[in-house]
Amino acid sequence: MPEPVKKTVSAFAKKPKTQVAEEGATVVFETETEKPDAKVRWQCNTKDLVSDDKYVIKADGNKHSLTIQAVTKEDGTAYAVIAGGSKVKFDLKVKEKEVMEEVKLELKEKVKEEVKEKKEEAQGGAGDPAASEPAATDTLAPAEAPTPAENPAAADTTPAAPQPGANIQAHDTPGFDESQAPDMKTDLTGLFTEKPQSGEVTVGENINFVAKVNAASLLKKPTIKWFKGKWMDLASKSGKNLQLKELYDRNSKVYTFEMQIIAAKPSFAGAYRCEVSSRDKFDSCNFDLTVHEARAVEGFDIRAAFRRTSMDGSEEAGELDFSALLKKRDASKSQVKNEPDEDVWEILQKAPASEYEKIAFQYGITDLRGMLKRLKKMKKEEKKSEVFLKKLDPAYQVEKGHKMKLCIEVANEDVDVKWLKNGQEIQSTGSKYIFESVGNKRYLTINHCSLSDDATYTCVVGDEKCTTELFVKEPPVTITSHLEDQMVMKGERVELECEVSEEGATVKWEKDGVELTRDESFKYRFKKDGRKHVLIINEATKEDCGHYTVKTNGGESMSELMVSEKELEVYQNIADLTVKAKDEAVFKCEVSDETVKGIWYKNGVEVKADARTNITHIGRIHKLTIDDVKPEDQGDYTFVPEGYAFNLSAKLNFLEVKIDYVPRQDPPKIHLDCMGHTSDSTIMVVAGNKLRLDVPITGDPAPTVVWTKGEKAGSEVAAETWSIKDGDVMTEGDGRLHVESTKGHCIFTIEGADKQDEGLYSVIVRNPAGEDKADINVKVVDAPDPPSAPRILSVGEDSCVVQWDPPKSDGGNPIIGYVLERKKKKSYRWMRLNFDPYTDTTYEAKRMIEGVEYEMRVYAVNAIGMSCHSAASQPFIPVAPTSEPVGLCVDDISDTTISLKWRTPEHLGSSELDGYGVEYCKEGSDEWVPAFEGLTERTSVIIRDLPTGEKMQFRVRAYNMAGPSAPTSLAQAVTIREIMQKPKIWIPRNLRQTLIKKVEETINLVIPFQGKPRPVITWSKDGEHLNPKQVSVRNSDTDTILFIRKSERKDSGKYEVKLQIENVEDTASISIQIVDLPGSPEKLKIMDVWGFNVALEWKPPKDNGNCEITGYMVQKADKKTMEWYTVYELYRRTNCVVADLIMGNEYIFRIYAVNMVGLSLEPCFSADSAYIQKTGFEYKPPTYKEHDFSEAPKFTHPLVSRSVIAGYNATLSCSVRGIPKPKVTWYKNKMDISNEAKYRMFSKQGVLTLEIRKPCSFDGGVYMCKAVNASGEDAVECKLEIRPPGTFPQAQITKEERDKQMNKAD
Repeated sequence: MPEPVKKTVSAFAKKPKTQVAEEGATVVFETETEKPDAKVRWQCNTKDLVSDDKYVIKADGNKHSLTIQAVTKEDGTAYAVIAGGSKVKFDLKVKEKEVMEEVKLELKEKVKEEVKEKKEEAQGGAGDPAASEPAATDTLAPAEAPTPAENPAAADTTPAAPQPGANIQAHDTPGFDESQAPDMKTDLTGLFTEKPQSGEVTVGENINFVAKVNAASLLKKPTIKWFKGKWMDLASKSGKNLQLKELYDRNSKVYTFEMQIIAAKPSFAGAYRCEVSSRDKFDSCNFDLTVHEARAVEGFDIRAAFRRTSMDGSEEAGELDFSALLKKRDASKSQVKNEPDEDVWEILQKAPASEYEKIAFQYGITDLRGMLKRLKKMKKEEKKSEVFLKKLDPAYQVEKGHKMKLCIEVANEDVDVKWLKNGQEIQSTGSKYIFESVGNKRYLTINHCSLSDDATYTCVVGDEKCTTELFVKEPPVTITSHLEDQMVMKGERVELECEVSEEGATVKWEKDGVELTRDESFKYRFKKDGRKHVLIINEATKEDCGHYTVKTNGGESMSELMVSEKELEVYQNIADLTVKAKDEAVFKCEVSDETVKGIWYKNGVEVKADARTNITHIGRIHKLTIDDVKPEDQGDYTFVPEGYAFNLSAKLNFLEVKIDYVPRQDPPKIHLDCMGHTSDSTIMVVAGNKLRLDVPITGDPAPTVVWTKGEKAGSEVAAETWSIKDGDVMTEGDGRLHVESTKGHCIFTIEGADKQDEGLYSVIVRNPAGEDKADINVKVVDAPDPPSAPRILSVGEDSCVVQWDPPKSDGGNPIIGYVLERKKKKSYRWMRLNFDPYTDTTYEAKRMIEGVEYEMRVYAVNAIGMSCHSAASQPFIPVAPTSEPVGLCVDDISDTTISLKWRTPEHLGSSELDGYGVEYCKEGSDEWVPAFEGLTERTSVIIRDLPTGEKMQFRVRAYNMAGPSAPTSLAQAVTIREIMQKPKIWIPRNLRQTLIKKVEETINLVIPFQGKPRPVITWSKDGEHLNPKQVSVRNSDTDTILFIRKSERKDSGKYEVKLQIENVEDTASISIQIVDLPGSPEKLKIMDVWGFNVALEWKPPKDNGNCEITGYMVQKADKKTMEWYTVYELYRRTNCVVADLIMGNEYIFRIYAVNMVGLSLEPCFSADSAYIQKTGFEYKPPTYKEHDFSEAPKFTHPLVSRSVIAGYNATLSCSVRGIPKPKVTWYKNKMDISNEAKYRMFSKQGVLTLEIRKPCSFDGGVYMCKAVNASGEDAVECKLEIRPPGTFPQAQITKEERDKQMNKAD
């Protein structure tokens, strides 16, 4: 019996297809072979074609074409193309010109239906690879399945399945549509420069997912995480089936992260996520993996293995039956019976096991055992839904806050659907859910998806339903407003506030890496207000100093809290007082803290409040008021703040007034000594305050007072003059000046003193008895000007050194120090670095965060106060220098050069490495000379033009933003002198034996060697010089390379390489063998035929391909089918016996030679054929008179008159029998309607149906069905009434009329 079809690899990359042409046209069949040098034969009805006027055969590389000129009806037959062991058959169908347009439309519709069916099967089987296997076999219905003659090479049309273990990139997987791939130039956001893409893989294969991150703008190395599903971290799953890799390109500064899945399993399928983060930056990407099981061969029809074809191979020779094996009929007498094909697989799957033999006999299947084995491997096809044309996918994913749209397609446009969520029907309320119906499509739109929408959704149509899972992906919560550094005093309330991207998000607070929680003492309180999150510390202490961090799943923010001890500042000190009897004495002071209380003391005794003494504390001001001063009130008064170890003191002087008899004429007198000042004393006033000069005077009569402001003593010109007589101001200046006189006093006042009011003031009193004069020097002092903008001298890991210039003006008082502040570049809050004035103009700021950008500013301080702040410094980033390079050593040395190499520093810090600097000096000297200008990024360097014989020392520094690192030096000085080394060739281990290469493969031999100075290298082959056109040789200081781009057989031989330095040399040899495909075996003969066996014998090929013949492939073919089957795969002898042949068949044989390269290009065919004789006696069947089964057509069920509603499809049915099958024609009012598009006619098993599409009132009338065959004819008719919607039929058909129609049909 014939052997079952084996899966072979087709020699064709592109196969010709069946074409339809009209008479007189030109038809071109094109094909492409896998190999460019393959020999191709074209056949017509199994006869070889040659180029002539009718047929034009062309070949261009691997492209071949057959052109048929002026097509006629005789050209409409079967054709074939043969290449190697593959044969593809195709047809040319010739039609008349008037029916060509109709044929083209039919073919176009058929192609669209097939494409639609394949898409539906692909969508239906995407979720379950196992269920798609039977669907791949049963893609065509039984009535539409191609016959073996129309598709003889069904098995060859399916490309070979990928071999297990092959690596498949995500872009190269089957089913990947490049047009749907995201545009990497416009689709990239965040940190990714290349995102991993979704991919498909077959079970057992490998697949890689690649993600790339550009680190040019990052301060730290990015961290990547791979997840499966929502939360499964794949870092812990790395092992046999999963490998994670990481690469870094220093030139492009791009990190490449790879996830490789090895030997994929079905459980690996699902949704994956890749997340990358670096400090406050974050990005993520989702992708999917689909794992397919090995697919069955699509379009494979097992009946093609068991059908016979005619001798010319053009069409079927009929179904096989077992009687054909017993009696050889005359081909001219046998009649071919064309019956529509049926799907044997579907019949076998439904039939019981007891009927397998009967079905095999009926459909010509001879290998029942092989058929049953294949049947067991097939899986039942999933039942196709009759309600749903397109179902929901197994799962969908949507980001939180986005919109999701679910879509299905139903077969009936008028059907109603219900949507369920977790089994509960969804009601259309508000704008959350929107239901749409467009044609046969039904949509469910979910707006503003939240975590509550993460559920199972079901669409119900009648009794059928389809279900899907919706996963709502919560986007990472990012920090939109970061924490800011704060400096507070001990005991103050602290609030650290940040703002996140989403309301109600969960955050985690940490202090110095330790998570903060609510404790029993309620030290920390956590407040959440919308998107704002606040950490509250009620009373800050020294222990609360540190770095506080708030973390979300999408980022983090850090700030520093500094707590300082409270220092009480004195804004206004108490002053000495001199008062007269019965006057009021007020001691007043002002401190920085409003809550500080204090105690007043007089001569060390606490002062108590009484009728004359009043003690008050309002805000920051403390007062001690003594009314009606008496001599006993004189003394030392002291104010002591509670909790502070200092006090404020002042003295109260009592002025005793003596009353003496004075003559009426008393010369004027100025009494300044009572105030404790001399006439040249200086009075200081702060700019902006009131200047009040109160001068006691005496004189009778009352003197006239003249105030003068001018230069100091010795000046001739007075600048301004003010005078008073009898208490009236005689002259005045501007509105700021006030001069007044009271009894015994003269008062000079300036409101809001400024620098211009500074100078020498003179007061002159006159009366008829004389005059007196006194000088008062007034000095106006102010806060200093701001210093210049600070300069950053250097930076460290968490510190910087800042310098500034003193202010141009000190405000009249010497500068006592400076106050510095810093802030983060993106923050608005400045933090003070020192509370006590810093006297120097260079300061080292510490406790900063490495990698964060900062700014600095300075205040100047004198005794009056603090200046405005200076301009901010240039932004800077605290960065520590790298550690020193490691592993510095000498790589090579000559008379004037030295080659050094080293490794990168172990600690690079947060800043990028700018390069390396190399210096050298002579031994015993401290003068280091740079080896070259600038820096180098390489970790090796060659220093040239060094003095020969000199001992030199070398060192290397690494440079970054913070400056140079500590140097690393050689352990000892190096003498600049070349070291002699004998030549030595190091043959690699793989070249110590014969190197075998195939023809046209590239040969690239790298032979390392040693030797100094550089040796002379010579190559030769078999004692002769190499041909430079065929062989290229490249030499370097350490190796030599032999390169052949396309090797040939003549390149085989023994190659020798020789190194020579003066009189010393070294040689080595390498053997190369170039192998090729063997030639064909010779003289294949059939030595003997007996029973079911054939003995073959042949001779080895003349050309063994330059290597040993490893065996022969023996194949056989039945001359009727001409399909080849392998008998022996790798047979070593030159004779064999082919057994188990089928009697009655005639066989031919061919032999391929096999070596390590592969099969010979052409086989050796047997000169003659072997016929397997039938055994036993010949059966002579009895003769019978053939029975005439013909029968005239007769309708077994008549047409029934109907009344239908307009607009709804209507059908008329009847049944007929007759042998042979009658031709059926439909009439309306005795007019043939067979070719009208409004009507569709069906015929199935004798049941005839006429479908009228959406009838109108004009479609009513008398319809007749007529059946005709060679034995006679019959007809049946009925009436069809079309009535408008909402009306009833005018006349009902009575039972008697129905019976009358039935009797008429009989």
